[in-house]
Amino acid sequence: MKLPPFEYACPATLDEAIALLASRDGDAKAISGGQSLMPILAFRLASPSLLVDLKKLKGLDQIKIDASGITLGAKVSWRQIEDDKRLATAHPLLQEMISHVAHYQIRNRGTVGGSIAHADPAAEMPGFSVTCDAKIVVKGSSGERIIPAGEFFEGPLMTVLEADELITEIRLPPWPAARRWGMLEFARRRGDFAMGGVAVFYDLDAQGRAVDAHVGVIGAGSIPHRVPGAEAAINGTTVDETAILAAAKAAAAGVEPLTDIHASAAYRRNLISVLLERALRAAVAR
Repeated sequence: MKLPPFEYACPATLDEAIALLASRDGDAKAISGGQSLMPILAFRLASPSLLVDLKKLKGLDQIKIDASGITLGAKVSWRQIEDDKRLATAHPLLQEMISHVAHYQIRNRGTVGGSIAHADPAAEMPGFSVTCDAKIVVKGSSGERIIPAGEFFEGPLMTVLEADELITEIRLPPWPAARRWGMLEFARRRGDFAMGGVAVFYDLDAQGRAVDAHVGVIGAGSIPHRVPGAEAAINGTTVDETAILAAAKAAAAGVEPLTDIHASAAYRRNLISVLLERALRAAVAR
C-alpha cells in the first residue's frame, strides 16, 4: 500500500528534533529504523503530517557498560547488541532476548528505542525492559525525564511519552555474574510476534535459596508486566520442582491474556505456564 502524504525533516541535533515534534502539536512522528512505523503508515493506522528522521543525531547509537550497569542509546540496533561480545557476560539475558526478535533483516535496522516507543505488548524489548527494572530516559521541550519501565506502558501502542518527547537511552542495572536466568517465547513462525513469552531471573543467597526473583511476560495482556505471584513462589526456595510448578501455576493465574485470531485467552494462559516451567528449569541448569 502507498504511504499517506507527509512532510519530511532530518534534523542534525536532538534539540532541533524535539522542536520539530513540538511544532505539530502531536501530528508529527519520529522515525529511526522504521521497522514498526512504516507498516503502520502503509496500513493507514497513522497519518502524521510530518516525519522527523533521527538518522543524523549523534551519540544515540552507543552501548556503554560500566559499574553502574548498561546504557543502550535509543538508536542502538538489534544487530549491535547481537555482535557486542561484552554482553555475553555483562547481560546474557539481553543477548538471549535479541535472538527472538523478528528476522535478520529487521534486526539490522530496528532499534531499541523504536521498539519501546512503539509499545507492542507482544514485542520483546518492552517486556525485557519491564522485567529488568530498566529506566527509560526521555527528553522533550520541558527537559529530561527518567521513567521506570514499569510505569512507561499504558496500553497497546500507548505510552506516557508526550508528543514532543524522544527516548534517548535505556539504562539497565548491573548484572551479577552468578545470576540464574531463562527466557522463552512461542510464535507460529520463528521471527513472528510471540503468542506468549516469559523472562525470569533470580539471585542466590548464601544458603542457595532464590532471592529477588523477577518474572516478566509478553503477549499475555495489553501491556508487558511482571507476575508478582510467580516471583513469590520462587523467592526463598531452592527452585526445586515443587517451586517451579508453583510458580508456573501462579503465572497462569497472574495474567489476563486476550483472545484473537491466533489463540484463545485460555491457550495463552496455559502457554505462559508451560514456558515459565521450561525457563526456570533452564535457569536452574545454569
